[in-house]
Amino acid sequence: MKIDMTGVYLVHEEILPKAIKKTILAKELINRGEVRTVNEAVVKANLSRSAYYKYKDYVYSFFEATRDKIVTLALLISHRSGTLQAVLKVIAEEGGNVMTINQGIPARGAATVHISLETAKLYNDFQTLLERVDAVDGVQKLEVIGQA
Repeated sequence: MKIDMTGVYLVHEEILPKAIKKTILAKELINRGEVRTVNEAVVKANLSRSAYYKYKDYVYSFFEATRDKIVTLALLISHRSGTLQAVLKVIAEEGGNVMTINQGIPARGAATVHISLETAKLYNDFQTLLERVDAVDGVQKLEVIGQA
């Protein structure tokens, strides 16, 4: 089944109206277990229940939207033996399933690598995976460049 992405945009939080920001906050409170009910979440976020229900199915954090997707990472890694292996080990430890790897020829001591991976069975959230990959010795730059 193909999902129609017409009308779907990635926007920076700074330009969102307060009601949408508060809806995101309420959803995060629920997801983190800081509150048990929607009513508790909207009170804590200073949001009406009607506004919450109006927006809740239309706003997602970037990392919530990456769940159960194929995500492509672009990395710049040091040209040292074992750096790519260490990155792949972290992805495996987090439950990511690597679909493709494309590594460029090293130049000036570094190589570009594109890794596409499934996120459906991650043990933690996608942010944790990114932080762990970025912390690998030899990873100079990390970006998310696509998702499907």
